[in-house]
Amino acid sequence: MYAVFKTGGKQYKAAVGQKLLVEKLPAGEGDEVTFGEVLLLSGEEGKAKVGQPLVSGAKVSAKIVKQGRGPKVVVFKFRRRKNYRKKNGHRQPFTELLITGISA
Repeated sequence: MYAVFKTGGKQYKAAVGQKLLVEKLPAGEGDEVTFGEVLLLSGEEGKAKVGQPLVSGAKVSAKIVKQGRGPKVVVFKFRRRKNYRKKNGHRQPFTELLITGISA
């Protein structure tokens, strides 16, 4: 059984016991979070419930394992023959989730 849910402007496919990296959530480590925006819900026999746009009454619950920052992405801007060089970096914050339950 799996579900497709939406958080942080992105969609994630999740099954019970799976760990996911999602966009940063405003909660602490060890907190329980619930996602109500479920787009698709797969059953035991392979039958899927597709929402229009959401599956009514479906929820995905998860526990926050850790908050962190991803690897550094180097942004280098350069203009040839103009002596223009600019180096910048970015580390995207993330939240690691452990999916604890999917309810219909």
